[in-house]
Amino acid sequence: MNTRVIPIRPSGLILPSSTGLLSEPPVDTLGRNMRDLRISVTDRCNFRCSYCMPKTVFNRDFKFMPHDSLLSFEEIERVAKIFVDQGVQKIRITGGEPLLRKNIERLIEKLAQLPVELTMTTNASLLARKAQSLKDAGLQRVTVSLDALDDETFKKMNDMDFPVSDVLEGIAAAVAVGLGPVKINMVVKRGVNEHAILPMVRYFKGSGQIVRFIEYMDVGASNGWKMDEVMPSREIVELINAELPIEPANPNYRGEVAKRWKFKDGSGEVGVISSVTEAFCSSCTRLRLSPEGSIYTCLFAQRGNDIRTLLRGGSDDETITRVIQGVWQQRGDRYSEIRTADTAAAKKIEMSYIGG
Repeated sequence: MNTRVIPIRPSGLILPSSTGLLSEPPVDTLGRNMRDLRISVTDRCNFRCSYCMPKTVFNRDFKFMPHDSLLSFEEIERVAKIFVDQGVQKIRITGGEPLLRKNIERLIEKLAQLPVELTMTTNASLLARKAQSLKDAGLQRVTVSLDALDDETFKKMNDMDFPVSDVLEGIAAAVAVGLGPVKINMVVKRGVNEHAILPMVRYFKGSGQIVRFIEYMDVGASNGWKMDEVMPSREIVELINAELPIEPANPNYRGEVAKRWKFKDGSGEVGVISSVTEAFCSSCTRLRLSPEGSIYTCLFAQRGNDIRTLLRGGSDDETITRVIQGVWQQRGDRYSEIRTADTAAAKKIEMSYIGG
């Protein structure tokens, strides 16, 4: 029987250098504020994408977290409020596949009361049936993972024989109820799905939805990442531009990870996310809350900081705030800027656990 490969619990909590609360939102050692919070609500997913949850590890013997280990919706709401007080302006619900979390609309309703942008990343397998209830609960927008438009390639990527048509139905439902513009994320793995780039661009061009191409990354410890399987985003841009002319567009906000490119004919835009070849660590404002209540300050982290113990141990909000401030103040993550063969091979937290 397989054992879990996910390092989840630190030996202790990082505390702030002072005993009092900071009068201003904290900044890290590189002068970065916290702006974006990603909340992973489950470590489970119904896909087995090779770059995230390969079947060789995440098979029927893999032990996922029991339900009582997960933060309750009330606990997530409490932590989210504290993060918002510390400067968070955007919350994204992730997983695993977040729509597998029972009654997820209840959490959306709670978080929708906060003064933040509230979004979700999903594989869209359940989106067609849930789009309206998510919108009614207060969700503002969705991002959908879709790695090809032809079934052969897509099924090879998701490894669960799931058809493209169901994902497209979910996207259409999201648009219809007002959860758009939908962003469609395509992970490009050389030798597997680069031929699907132009069909994806052609299909969504002029639709109002935005396709973003993501370089295959060395997330987690189980996807067998190799640098020669990375298709640099500059090549993707060149490929698109040769057929459908594009030009650079300004970022929507400081720290936006996707570089925007507008079609010269005014029919929309595409984006590229270049975590491997063009690191954007210097402007990263993200942190992540795991399903069982640890916070991580980098997608490529090897360990997190436990908050659940405080939540369930009677700590007040001020104590939890001091801990969060201390974690952020000591943050110095710049993994993509210092990536080497050795760091890429290091045992890191799985993306399915803390969200992409």
